[in-house]
Amino acid sequence: MDLRQLLDSITPQVYESLKRAIEVGKWPDGRALLDGQKELCIQAVIAYDESRPAEQRTGYVPPKTTACEPPAPAPENQQQPLKWKE
Repeated sequence: MDLRQLLDSITPQVYESLKRAIEVGKWPDGRALLDGQKELCIQAVIAYDESRPAEQRTGYVPPKTTACEPPAPAPENQQQPLKWKE
């Protein structure tokens, strides 16, 4: 089995398990994740993500919508009223 076949055989359950192992630093059975294993897990997660739509990938941040943007500044030629406090 070559690398492409191996990556193509990753199921959503395996993908989630790999992500969790990277997050906590250990395998589901409690054994520590070695540095080399962590690197391979990260590569596998990245490769799996590449086959998915962008909005389903790890770390996806949706674009801003108009509801989240700050209001536009008032035009410079428009005078703002001055309010005095008593």
